[in-house]
Formats: sequence, C-alpha cells, structure tokens
Amino acid sequence: GRLEAVTQQMGYHPQYLDSFLKTQHYLMHMDGPLPFDCRHYIAIMAAARHQCRYLVNLHVLQFLRAGGDPQWLRGLDFIPPKLRNLNEINKILAHRPWLITKEHIEKLLKISEWSWSLAELVHAVVLLAHCHALASFVFGCGCEQDEGPGGRGSLKPSSPGNQCFCEATAGNPVSAQSLDSCMELDSLRERMQRIHVETEGREEMRLLQQDREEGEGQGAEVAVQDGTEHCSDPSAGLSPLTDTDGEVTGATNLACYMQDPDFGYQDFARRDDDQTQVFRVQDYSWEDHGFSLVNRLYSDIGHLLDEKFRMVDGLQSSAMAKRQGCEPSVFKRGIWNYIHCMFGIRYDDYDYAEVNQLLERMLKVYIKTVTCYPEKTNSEMFDRFWKQFKHSEKVHVNLLILEARMQAELLYALQAITQYMI
Repeated sequence: GRLEAVTQQMGYHPQYLDSFLKTQHYLMHMDGPLPFDCRHYIAIMAAARHQCRYLVNLHVLQFLRAGGDPQWLRGLDFIPPKLRNLNEINKILAHRPWLITKEHIEKLLKISEWSWSLAELVHAVVLLAHCHALASFVFGCGCEQDEGPGGRGSLKPSSPGNQCFCEATAGNPVSAQSLDSCMELDSLRERMQRIHVETEGREEMRLLQQDREEGEGQGAEVAVQDGTEHCSDPSAGLSPLTDTDGEVTGATNLACYMQDPDFGYQDFARRDDDQTQVFRVQDYSWEDHGFSLVNRLYSDIGHLLDEKFRMVDGLQSSAMAKRQGCEPSVFKRGIWNYIHCMFGIRYDDYDYAEVNQLLERMLKVYIKTVTCYPEKTNSEMFDRFWKQFKHSEKVHVNLLILEARMQAELLYALQAITQYMI
C-alpha cells in the first residue's frame, strides 16, 4: 500500500512533491462530492485503462480500507450502474480526449436515478485525469517494475530516500496524512484473506447447486456484450490479492475493470480543411476558463491543480536547457506544447518548428510513448534517451508529461461541461 517508489522519483524535486501530495490528499481524503470508496474505485478504473498494476493494487487496498464493498472487486458487472456509466468518458479521456462532447456529459447527468450531479462529475473527471497522468509517470519512471529485480525504482535518489509518503513529508500537516501510506496492512491482510475464503465458499456452493440443477459443473464465464469482454469470474480481483503466505499481492486480472480493451490512442489527425478539430487554447484555456469552472463546482481543487501546474513550470531545468543550447523556459515549453499537440491542442503564438529543433528523436519517441501508451514503456527506452543526462533530469521530463497530459484531459472535459451548461 506504499507509494515509496513514486516518492523516491518525485523526491528529486521536493517542492513539486509537496504540491503533488497536497492535491492527491485532497482528491482522495478530504471533503468532496464523492464517497471515499467510490473515489478509489474510480482510480482503479482509470489505472486499469493503462494496465497499471501498481496503482490498481494501491487503490484496491484503499478501497477496502474505506469500507468499499468487496463484491465490486469482481469487476464492472458488479458495481452500481452510476459508476459503470463512467466507463465511456474514462475510456475516451485516457486515450482520445478530443472525442469528449457535451452529449457524453448530458448522458451522465440525465440518467434517472443513476444520474450524476455536476459537482460529482467534476470530481470524477479530475480523478480520472489525475490517475491517467500518474500512470504515465509510474511507467515512465519505472515504478511499475520497482518490485522486481533491478527495477529502476531501486535507484537511490538524494531525497527523500526509502520512505513512505508520511515519513517523506513529516512536518507538513497536510501531506503527512496523505497518499494511502502507513496503512494497517496486518488487518487488511486478515480482512482480504477472509474475503477470499468467503468468496471461495460462496462460489463452491454456487457450483454445487448448479451441479444439482444442471447435472454438470459450470465454471466462471466470460460474458460478451456488444463485442466487449467482461470478466465474470467471481474470484477475479479477489483471490489474487493474497498469496499462499497471506501476503497482499494485488489484483492480477485487470481486464474485469474495463470495457473495450482494444480502444487506444490514435494519432490526432489535423485536417487543414476542418479547423474545428483543433482545440485552440486561445478559445478555451486553463487560466481563463477551466480553473474557474472546476473551482466553482469542486471547491479549492482549482487552486491545488493550478499550484501544481505552476510548480512543474517553475522547476529548475538550466542543465537540461544548456545541453540543448536554449533557455530553460523555451525548452520546457517545447516539451509541454509537443505533448498538447499530440492531443490536438494548439497554441497560435507558438512556432511548432521549434519542437523538432529542441527535441531529439529518441526524446520525442520516449515522450510520446509515456504520454499516449505508457504501458508500452520499457527500461530500454528510459535508458536510451539522454544517456548523458542525470536521473533527476529524466524525472523532470516525466513530471512535465504528467502535468501536461492531465491539463490536456481536463481542458477537453471541462470544455464539454461548459458547452453542456451553456
């Protein structure tokens, strides 16, 4: 249940780490429109889109700790329709956020007893974007492979070292409570083992009853609806949580937490004859539009997100820029605008020819992979780009990816919400 691998990497930039912790703590643990168990389940759904076992396992534990119904861990077929209705925007935001429309928003807000309120939906959208972007960071910095031998997360940073989030932020009253660390793992193990035993018992009784009724045993099925596979295995997401020694190991089958697994990123095609496809920041920006909307519907989160965006922009990058022969602000803007460009977001005052001048080919390949399909990132890619650069500088690039991607998803979702409200 600890995120020490993430802490280690972000610890190279302690000011950013502090800002990140405050935002994460507020999203998951402070007053807000959504129940606490639902917040963690939404995080599970978001992380599963990128097959990020690291984050799924963390939030499975936190979901149970928050009193969540263990049956929900059997998959999307076992959760309330209201939550399941988030599937579509989760899928689109994770891979092709430019497809979000006001109709998607209207559908969620007008579904009889399963309708979302605007405040709940804004909270959910911020959670989805946050977890999608964090999955990029987890893969980009090697945290997903951290538990295995030779994982990059085992590299020792200068700060804060081998600590959980509580220890790393000691002295900060907000952050010290944060990020799902220092959990009662012993009691969780016991609870999860009990869930596992109870689930196995129920499944055994069900099979015995089917044997009597049908004359033959029938195992778990995979139901196919509309061409989409759903995991209907009653033990999926539960039995893998404990191994033979009773240790918490986490869910092994992530397919049960998502629909349409083949839906992924496609290059945003800009057609000169259809300028409406392009998202122009001059027409809808975070500073002028997104910030005020999200802050009005989900109190104070706008300030925390804005601080985080500003913090990553203010990180020192003089060494990186010097090696590229340009000013730090120019270099960082090149990375940020390249990421936004991949999602169809354009800045009229920017010369995109600079991107090819500033970013070498291997760096661009790395950025695109971590941003658009992070689950395909491997250690070789991490090692091959910027061989002469420090590890902290590579982490800095991943922080830029995290924040630029999150802002891109938020811009599309908040614009759709604005259009619905209008």
